[in-house]
Amino acid sequence: MATIMFSVLIILIFLNIPVAVSIGLASIAGITFGNLPLNPVVVAQRMFTSADSFPFMAIPFFMLAGGLMEHGGISRRLVRLASALVGGYRGGLGLITILASAFFGAISGSNPATVAAIGGIMVPSMIKKGYPPAFAASIAAAGGTLGVVIPPSIPMITFGVVAGVSIGDLFLAGFGPGVLLAVVLSLVVVIQSARLDIPREEPRTRGQLWAAVKDSILAIIMPLIILGGIYGGVFTPTEAGAVAVIYSLLVSAFVYRELDLATIRTVIIKAGISTSVVFFVIATSQSMSWLITVSRVSAEIAAWIVSVSSNPFVLITLINLILFFLGVFLETQAIILLMAPLLLPITASIGMNPLMLGIIMVVNTSVGMITPPMAVNLFVAVSLVKDHNVRLEDITRKIMAFLLAEIIAVMFISNFPVLSLGLVQLVK
Repeated sequence: MATIMFSVLIILIFLNIPVAVSIGLASIAGITFGNLPLNPVVVAQRMFTSADSFPFMAIPFFMLAGGLMEHGGISRRLVRLASALVGGYRGGLGLITILASAFFGAISGSNPATVAAIGGIMVPSMIKKGYPPAFAASIAAAGGTLGVVIPPSIPMITFGVVAGVSIGDLFLAGFGPGVLLAVVLSLVVVIQSARLDIPREEPRTRGQLWAAVKDSILAIIMPLIILGGIYGGVFTPTEAGAVAVIYSLLVSAFVYRELDLATIRTVIIKAGISTSVVFFVIATSQSMSWLITVSRVSAEIAAWIVSVSSNPFVLITLINLILFFLGVFLETQAIILLMAPLLLPITASIGMNPLMLGIIMVVNTSVGMITPPMAVNLFVAVSLVKDHNVRLEDITRKIMAFLLAEIIAVMFISNFPVLSLGLVQLVK
């Protein structure tokens, strides 16, 4: 059954069939031709059961909140704040893009939304200042990987549901790795800017910094409200998503006055489409994950991985390699839903906190967003420079330095648990 299922899945993905459809058809093929005493109808039943989850309702809320912030002036104010903080350094506009992506990721929870919102503002500005278009687009794509690492994070919600761990704790655990990734990406921007002789920006004055802080204060406190409410027991992550929608709507429409009814309608439609795509992947992936579990394939795979070595460093490295390989081909949600049930018993055998596994999976799948061919961030980034005759291959070459830096960061995050668990333990 497993051989048939995974063979069909790989073939369909290479035929460029959408991931969710490929997973669903592979599950049906596994049941039909794998001599399992099951009716293929069980796939549809498991799809419905897996999607019928209250915690998963946080996903459409955070997607809608991200769209409202993108069109309601919040993202532009975050860019202005980032500009006041780091604008005076070499490659200042690139650093602004990374820092603004971190700010936006802290309130949107989505990689593609971060690339579109921040890149849409910063990429044209970088090109005007002399940045090569492919380099400017690669900075936006790399900065977008912070969207799901810095909480709140849609993949963290998915892992929390699958693994049965606290989503609030996962959010806290994401801060350290998120900051490390932001620092690493900023170093790459500085090094590459020096190599390309990108000019320095004018340093910002204290007055400009204070003005930027005042203008963006309502955007800055939003993550504090969300995370403080979750960890303080005021509301659940799902309710926090609803709070994020209401807060971003009120601020954008009535304080900044940059949202009208037509824009709100457009944002709701886009969020609905994005949500349907994510939930389709969740539903089909959960059905395959259930099949893997009931057929005991997961137990056999876990036993094989443990048999390779009992050394924690070797096992963690192997897990990272598997996740990185899957990230080249599969979508983030699918990887988490398929692999979390397999990896949890393995990591438990070496005493790893499940929160740690969640962070390792989220960071790895985020890196997959800039690793072709399933590089969603690159697809969004190339659309930002379509008027400059930049191809996906051009951005891919420029993204390699960022990719290497993130891989090194992943190894640090995986082998130094304090980066992820330190804040959780401190707060508790």
